[in-house]
Amino acid sequence: MLVANRARYWSGICVLALLAAGCSRTLETAEPIVDSSVGQQGTPGATVKPAQLPEPTPEQLARQRADELSCARITVAAVGDIMLGTDFPENRLPDDDGRSLLAEVAPVFSSTNITFGNLEGVLMDGGEPVKTCKDPSACYLFRTPTHYAGHLADAGFTVMSLANNHARDFGEAGRTASMASLDAAGIRHSGRTGDLAIWPDGKIKTALIAFAPFTNSNPMLDLDAARNEIAKLKAMVDLIIVSFHGGAEGAEASHVPFASETYFGENRGNVVEFSHAMIDTGADLVIGHGPHVPRALETYNGRLIAYSLGNFATYYGISIHAEKGLAPILIVTVDGNGQFISGEIVSAIQQRPFGPRLDDRHRAYERIWELTEQDFAGGGIRFQNGGSFFPASEPETGCQQDPGQPVLQAE
Repeated sequence: MLVANRARYWSGICVLALLAAGCSRTLETAEPIVDSSVGQQGTPGATVKPAQLPEPTPEQLARQRADELSCARITVAAVGDIMLGTDFPENRLPDDDGRSLLAEVAPVFSSTNITFGNLEGVLMDGGEPVKTCKDPSACYLFRTPTHYAGHLADAGFTVMSLANNHARDFGEAGRTASMASLDAAGIRHSGRTGDLAIWPDGKIKTALIAFAPFTNSNPMLDLDAARNEIAKLKAMVDLIIVSFHGGAEGAEASHVPFASETYFGENRGNVVEFSHAMIDTGADLVIGHGPHVPRALETYNGRLIAYSLGNFATYYGISIHAEKGLAPILIVTVDGNGQFISGEIVSAIQQRPFGPRLDDRHRAYERIWELTEQDFAGGGIRFQNGGSFFPASEPETGCQQDPGQPVLQAE
């Protein structure tokens, strides 16, 4: 009995030992699990590759670009008409050859990315006018020596409009001379049909196009043609600035009439219709000049319109009496998508023979504020004492981080 029990005991031990040995061998020789749909089926050690992500669509790329630009900032300074003196029909140039004419206001432009003005006249050495003067003592033809382009560059100007009623005082040869003079000084320009100012290499690709209702200028009166120009630019750049020389002239033209304006029998355009059409097509900032007096501001679809910046530095031949002597300097900050963020009007006033001088009475700012309230019921703008102004409601830029400093890489 004892022998039989011992036999059964040792038999059980042997069975357990054999089972353990078999399990051990099974664990040691098990092959790894292979995804037969990836790699060569049955190959030991094959790994699962990640799925290939689809290429982003053009719409997704555009949205990504817009998100990037929403945190970028660009600051533009803009002024109205500039005519630094003329040597036609007689010498009416500053005593120091114009070197100090812009000295007091130049520091205002030092922190901006783009500084714009309207060149009222031509930069040309010699040449004959295409217009005739019945009374040479009251001749409104302006010819400034070409080296005065250097004075503009020294003051900080980076782009000028050549679309106005004096750009061709000496024919297209005069405008060509102006373009060459500005090119030599490193200043961009726009005005003649097809002439565009473009900054293609910056983080914010920017363009400026100047319109006017005059011969061989980018066409202000043909809205379809103007829209076409903006649409073409929109496919090339991130930010579009529009300049126009339009509206009637003089103190009686301070208010925006919301209709086409005529002056000396010429159709000077409907500035509200034009400005809104440009923004509807893709423009981001609209700067007006031509009436020789300041006009109101307006925000439209989150973009800023300045309907006239009046005169700025008109040394001779253009009246600076009363409001015509106000010389506002508009400073506007927008994001990379063109959304209006903040603004300032630095008030200056012309004092002959010294050029524009800073005005601690802020008369240009106060006048533009008043006109904006009267013509546009505030224009969607919140003004503050001292010169600054903002959108009436906080702009929705889409920026999810602290906005960066201005990032335009101007040449």
